[in-house]
Amino acid sequence: MKTLIRLEIVRTLRNRKFMFFSVLYPGLLFLLITAGADKTTRISGLDVTYISYYMVGMAAFGAMTSVLMGNAERIAREREKGWVRQLRLTALPGRGYVVAKIASAATVSLPSIVIVLVLGAAVKGVRLDAWQWLALAFSIWAGSLVFAALGVAIGYVSTADVARPISMLCYFVLAMLGGLWVPFTVFPGWLQTLADYLPGRPYAALGQSIEFGDAPHAKDVTVLVVYLLLFAGVAAWLYRKDTRKA
Repeated sequence: MKTLIRLEIVRTLRNRKFMFFSVLYPGLLFLLITAGADKTTRISGLDVTYISYYMVGMAAFGAMTSVLMGNAERIAREREKGWVRQLRLTALPGRGYVVAKIASAATVSLPSIVIVLVLGAAVKGVRLDAWQWLALAFSIWAGSLVFAALGVAIGYVSTADVARPISMLCYFVLAMLGGLWVPFTVFPGWLQTLADYLPGRPYAALGQSIEFGDAPHAKDVTVLVVYLLLFAGVAAWLYRKDTRKA
């Protein structure tokens, strides 16, 4: 399993085009959205500035995009080419396959998160305590593993032709309801309640809680852990199911 994890990470790092867009895209998007924004302007209903809110939002969105989109389409293509079938003929357990894919996705998401945070501090003048910067980077990175697992499940259950549309639909809906594009306070009450039980909103709330100087809420962490186990479990089950057919 360790060998496959190392192989997947190396393959990801060698894909220069994918790394370029996955790592730099979130930072460029953050600069575009906050262009001309005043440092003191605050989000209505939230005790946080416009720039700080979207710094966390775009870091989370970029991480979600890279791990979800990258995993889903890549795995679907590997299945069509027969690579996954070759792995199924080995003694590799389902959890090993899922862990390897999540690890390779996490390799991409961390640099993209760091770049957005660096731009927020160096270019946009966001000021936080040292512990908040470290906690932000870690929480957004750790939370992205949920969407990496979702990407594995989508890639394993769909063909290469439909993996991208499905993953795009998932991440646009989850990002929107998570408040990554627009403040979640503009949503009606019933939609806010629904969003609290989907992974996008708790994911965004991790970083926003830290911005407020608080620890992430136990409810948000619990929801994300449940979804991580669910998505990873489904992906591992699909892998084992195909193994019995091989």
